Amino acid sequence: MRHGLYHESVSVLPVCVRLCLWATAAYAGQLPVAEAVDRAHPDLDHITGDLGRLSLWRDLGERAVLVALPRPGNLAGMPRGSTELIAAATDAGECVYVPGIGGVLVPTIEHFGPAGDQGTRVTWSAYDCDPVPAHTLEALSLSEIERGFLQELMERTRAIEALDARPWAGSPFRSMADERSVSQWGLPDGLPSRATNIITMAALVGVAAELGLSVPAQSQVLTGAVAEQRRMLLTGLDAIADTAMAAAATVSALSLAGLRPSQRRADS
Repeated sequence: MRHGLYHESVSVLPVCVRLCLWATAAYAGQLPVAEAVDRAHPDLDHITGDLGRLSLWRDLGERAVLVALPRPGNLAGMPRGSTELIAAATDAGECVYVPGIGGVLVPTIEHFGPAGDQGTRVTWSAYDCDPVPAHTLEALSLSEIERGFLQELMERTRAIEALDARPWAGSPFRSMADERSVSQWGLPDGLPSRATNIITMAALVGVAAELGLSVPAQSQVLTGAVAEQRRMLLTGLDAIADTAMAAAATVSALSLAGLRPSQRRADS
């Protein structure tokens, strides 16, 4: 998944997924907001921008910070807002937002420093958005998110296998995927177990898709037509993983905030 893979030692989870969950845990009293920010950015060297909004939102009564992982043509989970917001969020591939008063933070991630000794900087920019209707969030179901994700995963995996263009055999890509998949993601306690499973699976699917889309992996596919079909299938696989991860993380945040009491049994 492109959002979280800044360098080899980094969590495979997008920074917005981590900020969503840690900030909501802070709103619920598990830790101070400043510590939540640190917990969400353990792999980044410099953090700047409008993160003061997190404390402002809490003071204005927000109880949960939610997440979207949009891309061009797929704005699933995004609150409604200006064209400037949509452009920034789709360019970043991620954002966090609060549903009550309507506010968004979008990260810009950049490398700095000389080759061989580079650091990673994230700058957070604030935008306004429309409030998100409560019934939209209440309708989210972990069982439905999981079922839809698994179904699409199965269908796309079969289609990729049918191409007979798998780059893993005799290559380092499988071991690279396994290496990244054991990253310690450091999420807060109290998440619904089903949501954690969805987030974990979606992250691993994203890692596999990104490695499969890499130039060395694509170069092992013999024909241009097969390579293009495979690229489209892997890109779609990455997109459905993003959608499932963001939805599961949003449900987790709502659960941490105590905003889904009637859903506890179904979410477990």
